[in-house]
This record gives sequence, C-alpha cells and structure tokens, in this order.
Amino acid sequence: MTDTFDIDYNRLPSHVAVIMDGNGRWAAAKGIPKLSGHKAGMEALKKIVRKSGEIGLEYLTVYAFSTENWKRSDEEVGGIFQILVYYMEREIKEIHKQNVKVNILGDYSVIPAKAEKAVRDAVELTKNNTGLQFNIALNYGGRDEITRAVKRIAEEIKSGKLSVDDIDESEVSARLFTAGMPDPDLIIRTSGELRLSNFLLWQSAYSEYYFTDCLWPDFDEAQYLGAISEYQNRKRNFGGR
Repeated sequence: MTDTFDIDYNRLPSHVAVIMDGNGRWAAAKGIPKLSGHKAGMEALKKIVRKSGEIGLEYLTVYAFSTENWKRSDEEVGGIFQILVYYMEREIKEIHKQNVKVNILGDYSVIPAKAEKAVRDAVELTKNNTGLQFNIALNYGGRDEITRAVKRIAEEIKSGKLSVDDIDESEVSARLFTAGMPDPDLIIRTSGELRLSNFLLWQSAYSEYYFTDCLWPDFDEAQYLGAISEYQNRKRNFGGR
C-alpha cells in the first residue's frame, strides 16, 4: 500500500499510543509457533517507530508487556523477553541514529536480567536525543501505575512534603510514569478487540480511539497513517459540548 491519505502534517496528534494486539492469532492463522507471531510483531513495530520519526510525531507509546502478561506460559514469557533483547541489541544503534529517545513506562526491575540490561542500555544511549519520544510500556499496568502514584502522595503527606489540600489532577499526573508528557491524543488497538486492557487508564480520559480488525504483524505504515487521518477528521471537545 502507498501513503494515499490526506494528512495535515502540521496538525498531527502530539502523542499516539498503541495496543499491539494479535500476534498470537496471526501465528495461529498461519500454523506457526506463537513466538513467530511476536517476532513478526516486532518487525511491524520497527516500521511504525520509523514512520513516527519521519512524520515528526512527538510521542509514541506502545504496550509491550503488561503486568497481567506474566500469567502466560513460561515459554511464551521467556520468548517475548528474548525477542526484546534481540530487538534492543540489533536496532538500538539505528534508533539512536534517528534521534529517537527511548523511555520505559513500568517497573522493569523485575524482568529477566539480560532484558533489563538491554533496556537500561537503550535508555542510557538515547537519553539526550531530541526527536521522537518512544515510550515502551513494559511490565506496565494502569491500575498499578495509579496505585504507585497514590502511595507516593501518601508518603509525601506523611513526611510533611505535601498536604491534602495540595492534591489535584496535576499532582497525580506528576507521579505517573508519563510525568511531563502530554496525554495520548490517539489510542490505536489492533486485532478487533474493543477494550483498554489496563492501558494508560488515567491518561486516556479524553483520548480518541481507533480500533481495527488488522492483526498487529500486518499493521503497516499505510494502516498507521490511515488511523491518523481518521483522527484528524474528528472534532474533539473535551466534554465542552
């Protein structure tokens, strides 16, 4: 497919978030192992990161591994992190060359040691880059994120650094993994599922949603631009209508 969408590149969403769903079903439909679907999904991700940088998007957040994904088989979980390590070690130099800054949303201190090192190295290498802010939600859950923020606020009240009267939406936002970032304007979910799955629960209050039946490994640059084009054709009123 070619980029045939009528997109105003001066009016892009500031922040696009993606729930990358359908790797397993894609593999099952082809009669190949589930991990092959995850590998294909990683190839799709490379294309979307590259296109995001090319069009000048400011923030891209992808749901890579949720706090609930630990319930999957040990083989699948281990394979996912092996693919993550492979992706980081193979692609990070190119990502760095593209001036992309890698950020991690979630507690990645508990992931396998090799994966944790690969992630830390990627964050360190790209920390001064000024292009696309590429957020990888890793061992991330929206409820867990909000709970952590509440605990931090409680600790600061207990220590006297904060009073109850100081608490407002901005104080909560400042203690989330996305502190300092704009909320997502557009959230894309592939594979035909119509739910958030514990993703960016606080930040998505006024996000626009784009759902597609396309399985994530088949989600290409044209599909991505199509989602952005539809977003630009919507009128956002943030509850003011």
